Amino acid sequence: MLRVVKFLVVLIILAAVSAFAGYRYWESRLDAPLAVEEETLYEVPRGAGYNRVMADLADRGVIKDEWAFRLLTRLEPEATPQLRAGEYMLEPGMSGRDLVELLGSDRVVTYPLTIPEGWTFRQMRARLDAAPKLENQTAGLGDDEIMALLEREGRHPEGWFFPDTYRYHKGMSDIDILRQALARMEQVLDEVWETRRDDLPYETPYEALIMASLIERETGAPEERREIAGVFKRRMERGMRLQTDPTVIYGMGERYEGRITRADLRESTPYNTYTIDGLPPTPIAMPGRAALEAAVDPEPGETLYFVSRGDGTHHFSRTLREHNNAVNRYIRNR
Repeated sequence: MLRVVKFLVVLIILAAVSAFAGYRYWESRLDAPLAVEEETLYEVPRGAGYNRVMADLADRGVIKDEWAFRLLTRLEPEATPQLRAGEYMLEPGMSGRDLVELLGSDRVVTYPLTIPEGWTFRQMRARLDAAPKLENQTAGLGDDEIMALLEREGRHPEGWFFPDTYRYHKGMSDIDILRQALARMEQVLDEVWETRRDDLPYETPYEALIMASLIERETGAPEERREIAGVFKRRMERGMRLQTDPTVIYGMGERYEGRITRADLRESTPYNTYTIDGLPPTPIAMPGRAALEAAVDPEPGETLYFVSRGDGTHHFSRTLREHNNAVNRYIRNR
């Protein structure tokens, strides 16, 4: 009887040792580095389950012991996350456990998409159409249909999307980016409008947005924005037309080929501020925060005119005579 007990004890010890050794070996397989020698992009397809993904990684040679990853679901189910669809970057030195944790995280590969200040909605749509791995849900849709998708029926899209760099991942759509940019512009416009001066010649945030778009298109020099806003403010207060070339260009649409003529300045369009009084009916571009801030806080002064020096800055004048001299100096002589 004693011999039988001793034998059973030995068997138990051997089984425990074997189980411990097997467990340690299984852990070593999970802790082993992946078979990748450089950063490797891997995509988890939408709807793919854990076992299917592990089998695919084994077929690709990324992992060597598929059984160890399948066993993980039984021995440590809490360590086996629900995989999330998307692209992930596998890196040299990453272990199997790191891999499983990564594929269940939100650390998907993202791509930048930059919308510059002063761009039009048409330019923004073209960039969205060309963005790699961004789903295009607006192809063939008119601007009105897009605004309806964004729950802004009846609103003209121009100016309503904040220029910035946005990040997206595979599986996102152009509507997702548009929704972010729209919400951002509405937020910034509300914030800036709260800081406005009380003597502005325009009464609504939308009119400030229109003014900011004119300022954005007139100059790329940050130090000039408030002075240009001041010129526009004083012209409106005196009943003078704004006479800003970017509105002429916007009204010409696709007919614009790089220059405007005297005939273009005289052409009657809803946007030509040489022929209409006050502001155009909508923004003409997407203004950034600095242009919005200038629109609600114009610089005081007496200047009523400005002309481009040809280097990105402007010469400002108080009188028409001074302005005509500046035009001769900077435009006609050039």
